[in-house]
Amino acid sequence: MNLNHVFVCGNPALDFAATLRARRSTRFEMFATPDRLDAWYLESGIVDTVLPGDESDVEQATIVREAIYELVTARRLGEEFDEEALDVLNEAARRAPATPQLTPSGRRTEATPEQALSTVARHAVELLSGPDVPLMKECGNPECTRVYIDRSRGMRRQWCGMDSCGNKIKAAAYRARKRTAPAAAAH
Repeated sequence: MNLNHVFVCGNPALDFAATLRARRSTRFEMFATPDRLDAWYLESGIVDTVLPGDESDVEQATIVREAIYELVTARRLGEEFDEEALDVLNEAARRAPATPQLTPSGRRTEATPEQALSTVARHAVELLSGPDVPLMKECGNPECTRVYIDRSRGMRRQWCGMDSCGNKIKAAAYRARKRTAPAAAAH
């Protein structure tokens, strides 16, 4: 069941933080129901199966997501970490993570919602303490608030993804140029 979750950020913790879309304007919540949270865990590849979550799992995931976003923003801007956000993230990371198992058909990871959330929190800890910190950038689309890892040559990537934001911005710029082109050029 694909619910239009997008994974363009280059790290599961950043994709998780991006599930509250357009934070500065319309704010669209991707975790509106437990099913949508469960779907995110599956679509992200963090787990292969997850026990069905409930409203309390959504509430906890939302709290951890906001802590991750706050910490990522602070790190990206070179600011101090908020102690409360640190406590929330570290508490989630201390819980048992999803543990992969080897089966006759290969690797399989089954988890509870709490284990899946702990796994996301651990990704955030690794990201925020690791070598990719200088590569974190916010999408150039003013409506988008996704932070992504820019691994492009010369760190010249401007958008979280071409499909999600880049094409929209380029098309809007093209339309604006066409509108403002001198009428004489049309003759």
